[in-house]
Amino acid sequence: MGTTVIDSHFLALTAIVTVAYQLIFFVITALLRFDKVTDFAAWTNVNYDARNGDVSIGDIGAIDWERVQILKDKLEIVMSSTNFVLLAVLTLVVKGSWHFRQVVLSVLVVIWGLRLGLFLLMRILRWGEDRRFDEMRDNLGKLAVFWVFQAVWVWTVSLPVTVVNASDRDPSIQVVDIIGWIMWALGIFVEATADQQKLTFKNSPENRGKWCNVGLWKFSRHPNYFGEIFLWWGIFVAATPVLENAEWLVILGPLFLTLLLLFVSGIPLLEICTLHLKILLLQESADKKYGNVPAYRHYKKTTSPLLLLPPALYGNLPAWFKATFLFEFPFYSKSLPQENWNRRSQQRTKALKIIN
Repeated sequence: MGTTVIDSHFLALTAIVTVAYQLIFFVITALLRFDKVTDFAAWTNVNYDARNGDVSIGDIGAIDWERVQILKDKLEIVMSSTNFVLLAVLTLVVKGSWHFRQVVLSVLVVIWGLRLGLFLLMRILRWGEDRRFDEMRDNLGKLAVFWVFQAVWVWTVSLPVTVVNASDRDPSIQVVDIIGWIMWALGIFVEATADQQKLTFKNSPENRGKWCNVGLWKFSRHPNYFGEIFLWWGIFVAATPVLENAEWLVILGPLFLTLLLLFVSGIPLLEICTLHLKILLLQESADKKYGNVPAYRHYKKTTSPLLLLPPALYGNLPAWFKATFLFEFPFYSKSLPQENWNRRSQQRTKALKIIN
């Protein structure tokens, strides 16, 4: 009860818990990257060859470093997804009201967090470390900025559930609650389906070096982001019957996530390649990698960046309409090679084929 009196909306409590949680994993990650911990792992590795039963000292550094790297990626995944789960469960238990709306929203966050965490962990186990963050790991300052930003992200996006769980108000279930729950269900279905479709696509050897354009990816270049944004807006909608006065500021949660994926670490990270994004991006963006392929340029022109829309419809819409209403911002294509350059490249390719 003391916590409720001092911090009636659990804003300070969740901020302190988030910072502490992030700090613990930041310290562990930093230690695994720097100095003695890494050295110790490299020198004490022992490998077991299952094919012939031999036990031998591993290659110093190489295999060990890969294992340390994968361990760090596992820690980052555990931290980011479980932090949401921790805040939802903590605020529900500390308040102790156990209102039906509070329980439902907390369960929805737990399901989302555990599903995403397990999926990302499975992806790391299958493909190895997430190499997008290699440069940050080499610089403690950049790594610290990343963890701070992640703490802000978790705390802000969790605001609707935090405030609902802290509230004494318990109005009866309304239509808006059901609408919010349906939005969440549709969002997590789209996100999970898109994740699985892309995972299956990339696991197929025949798709190596290709962009994913199957399933939901036919209708959106980033259907997983659409699903995540939609489900968090659903949680906000389901929280609205409880909100009063300044509590409506919890709309900053889904709004922050939407802006983040549209302008910072979501679509821009994957589609464009700018100087400041190279901190996070090791491999080439999709535009740099496939920009000279006519089929990719057609895919990008006819496929919505976020919303699920039929390509036949989207491809025929005017550019101003796409940019104004459908999130097709011009800077998403700034890394695409110019059309005239692309034509000259194709002409050179044809000429080389004729010569050969």
